[in-house]
Amino acid sequence: MCFHTSTTHKTKKLEEHFKVTLNTESVRPIFDKPNYHLNGFAHPNMLVIPQERKEVLAPGVWGLVPSNKSSKDIKAYYKEAIKYGGGLNAQSEKLFQHYLYRESAMTRRCTIPVTGFFEPHDHNKKKYPFFIQAKEKQPLALAGIYTVIDTYITFTILTKAASPLFEKIHNLKKRQPVILDAALTQNWLDPELKQEDIKELIHMDYPENKLEAHTVSKDLFSPKVDSNVQTIVEKVSYTELQGFI
Repeated sequence: MCFHTSTTHKTKKLEEHFKVTLNTESVRPIFDKPNYHLNGFAHPNMLVIPQERKEVLAPGVWGLVPSNKSSKDIKAYYKEAIKYGGGLNAQSEKLFQHYLYRESAMTRRCTIPVTGFFEPHDHNKKKYPFFIQAKEKQPLALAGIYTVIDTYITFTILTKAASPLFEKIHNLKKRQPVILDAALTQNWLDPELKQEDIKELIHMDYPENKLEAHTVSKDLFSPKVDSNVQTIVEKVSYTELQGFI
């Protein structure tokens, strides 16, 4: 599951890469600040490209909230929803069945730009975090869905069964986020898509040869350490994993 991301590209870079415009100029300084580690359970603000306005980058809150809630209910909902994963991820297999997902599946899909994301690898009952990013250090586009709560966008990242690379890394849960390549990013937001079209896009695997993955510090998992620092995305080698990837 994808509960940890990194967003370090400047907003100008994201605008150029995705051919969009930041919807509110006043938030540019906020999102130009690099976030090397965003923990989803803190429900951080991140930028998304919403289907309803696919020409813009807009702030969203990570953690899907039902559209029948009001903004004053959001914090209480997150506190309750933590037992269900905090709304951070949504299994794509349930996209058209789950009551919370199906209302967004057709009309409120979104793209979440990230620099990379983290996944845990289990070895001898110990967890080792991996950082995954594009080899060319370009932004990655994760597929998601969202709701609009008063003036807030709340979103979740879609996951699916792991490809061979992610099955090796995320070797217990064997899941991965849905990553969209450049050709599919615009298609994902197309309002004319039918259910079968959406399912087909989800099933397409991002080319593994365009990704790189390496182990990072276990500080990523420590609540006592400020892991939102540049060194958290830097490679840390573990003797017991030598030759793994």
